Amino acid sequence: TVDETNSPGRGAAAGGGYVCPMHPDVTSDAPGDCPRCGMHLVPLGHPAEHDQHGQATGADPAPSAAQGKAGQYTCPMHPEIVRDKPGRCPICGMHLEPMVATTGDDSAMQEYRAMALRFWVSVPLSLAVLALTMLKPLAMDVQPWVELALATPVVLWCAGQFFVWFADSLRNRSPNMWTLIGLGVGTAYTYSVVATVAPGIFPDALLNDEGTIPVYFEAAALICTLTLLGQVLELRARASTGDAIKGLLDLAPATARRIGRDGVEEEVALAQIAVGDWVRVRPGEKVPVDGTVESGESAVDESMLTGEPVPADKQAGDRVIGGTVNATGSLVVTAAAVGADSVLSRVVEMVATAQRSKAPMQRLADRVAGVFVLVVIAIAVATFFVWGVFGPEPSWGYGLIAAVSVLIIACPCALGLATPMSVMVGSGLGAKHGVLFSDAAAMEKMREVDTIVVDKTGTLTVGKPSVRSVRPADGHTEGEVLRIAGSANLGSEHPIAHAIVRAAQDRGVALTEPEQFEAAPGAGVRATLQGRAVVVGNMSLMHEADIRHDHALDEQGDDGATVISVAADGERIGVIALTDAIKDSTPEAVRRLHEDGVAIVMATGDAEAPAKQVAEHLGIDAFHAGVKPDGKLAIVEGLQGEGHLVAMAGDGINDAPALAQADIGIAMGTGSDVAIDAAQITLVRGDLRGINAALAVSRATVRNMKQNLGFAFVYNAMGIPIAAGVLYPATGLLLSPVIAAAAMSLSSVSVIVNALRLRRTPM
Repeated sequence: TVDETNSPGRGAAAGGGYVCPMHPDVTSDAPGDCPRCGMHLVPLGHPAEHDQHGQATGADPAPSAAQGKAGQYTCPMHPEIVRDKPGRCPICGMHLEPMVATTGDDSAMQEYRAMALRFWVSVPLSLAVLALTMLKPLAMDVQPWVELALATPVVLWCAGQFFVWFADSLRNRSPNMWTLIGLGVGTAYTYSVVATVAPGIFPDALLNDEGTIPVYFEAAALICTLTLLGQVLELRARASTGDAIKGLLDLAPATARRIGRDGVEEEVALAQIAVGDWVRVRPGEKVPVDGTVESGESAVDESMLTGEPVPADKQAGDRVIGGTVNATGSLVVTAAAVGADSVLSRVVEMVATAQRSKAPMQRLADRVAGVFVLVVIAIAVATFFVWGVFGPEPSWGYGLIAAVSVLIIACPCALGLATPMSVMVGSGLGAKHGVLFSDAAAMEKMREVDTIVVDKTGTLTVGKPSVRSVRPADGHTEGEVLRIAGSANLGSEHPIAHAIVRAAQDRGVALTEPEQFEAAPGAGVRATLQGRAVVVGNMSLMHEADIRHDHALDEQGDDGATVISVAADGERIGVIALTDAIKDSTPEAVRRLHEDGVAIVMATGDAEAPAKQVAEHLGIDAFHAGVKPDGKLAIVEGLQGEGHLVAMAGDGINDAPALAQADIGIAMGTGSDVAIDAAQITLVRGDLRGINAALAVSRATVRNMKQNLGFAFVYNAMGIPIAAGVLYPATGLLLSPVIAAAAMSLSSVSVIVNALRLRRTPM
């Protein structure tokens, strides 16, 4: 019965019943719809109830981890470096990335613009110095001073930051690319300044054919300009890799239409929406928050997160994601997650974290680079003295040129960019296809997986089972079985529990909250309901609880359906048969995994018959039925003991232990938060095709890393001897520092271009 008294919530309070969130004077003893507005009634005390100001009752949620990182920046190569403002890493000199991506943060683009300005200022000055060096239009005692005037702004202002990073590398005892550039440019420029200001202090051995001390302002200026060009290209590439993240952030609307306690709607800033608030989403509008549809029916375009082009039908009880687009009808949504806790924000955070993380392959590059810089400095010093002692006149001048060329051409910037650029582009590619890697290590390791253990419900199947039949035992009714089973499962998150509750509500069966509730993961639930001990679950749980077995209930065939037993006070009072359709995408995903050489093992808590039916239909390599969480864990451990590299894919709390144990844990984005937190990869789309995409991204990214690292090592192995002058005896050619700088910049550009090729990887 519905009570339309004028005292808000009075009837609900008396009976512990239900109230309309739009019209709080409308109450009922049972769930139903409001006779005024048609909205679903909610239990008294439901978070959708509001105070007199229209705000949701209850305490504000605790700040999330992502909120705690807002406004902080870290180094992709050295995550221990955290700063409150953008800048460069003091260890490696790399651009610091924001720990939490925001639409308003354009620090990468600002640094790009600042570096581009320095580059364009340096270009005409460097070309002018080069022209003077080649044409020599001025008197020999005047020209060095003009070159000094032109080169000084390039070296000290345009490239001034290079020397700051050079000093940081010395202060932190972390030799890197800026160590070599600082030494090379600093040596050439300082020598040239002294040769211009006080040429008399140099020995005659340094005099050139014209009887003057040679200067190398053109080398210092052009090295700076070419290095600036490499930095501009790198920063532009880094800024572009963040465009996908900012594009996701821009999907969230700026405002939402909040429904107050009095039913009045007002448009407020999205930041003012709290958990439990009711918001209306009109046709064509973006869904502002993650939540549950309370009333209305519509089709929602979720392609921005799932990649599915077909809009998903939504009705009361269905989940919606913030940032998706409502296509047709009007929806009223209860906010369940807002701000940094929303799916969209978590996607952005996972992508940003993965992009900042360091791949295991990079650790080798780090170790090599640290030793490599010291070796290069030693080679440069040896080159200088070998040329000075044994080379032709002016031998020490040749020695200086060769030493500077060695320092510049051996700059490990390509080595430093090799894997971070691949990881950044690979993470963005994965996110584009609904695959979120927790870090670069997971991305690198995924390609080695040869066996995947999968859950059935929600992974291979739709995850929305429906009740096909209810069979009561003698002396009991279908309504009684549904009432007890539905009430006991009100607190459960499992899809089967939701299906039972939904079936009871659809048939008008009144449910009551249990006094006690205990989930038995992978088996069912135990509850105390109006003083009665209730057990709802599979036969394994029935045996554990010593429930008396009525074989008459099992005589009817269920054709592969999942059968749930319902018991009260030690007696089985009925069974509920449920079916869960296989996802349309699953057969194709299984076929592609087999083509990739990956074996598939199904481990489910479901009974033997439905598990066997699904396994045979899909061609699963092996299956295990009636498995509890510790059983799934044991299966993963057993496969690992046989030498397999195992991935585990699941979506429920009961899958979390196995997800954590597996070499790679893969959570369905449509599943529980616990499963997502325990996994290294999350599939936003929630089906196995995401595993195919994850394998493709992993293999392409690692292949790209190896290409970049291989190029960087080969380049340095060939470039250093040439710069040192090994070809001079045979050819009479000595590599100019300017050519060395151009080659160094070209190596960086090659790595960046190769990494950006990942964007075109077919899935």
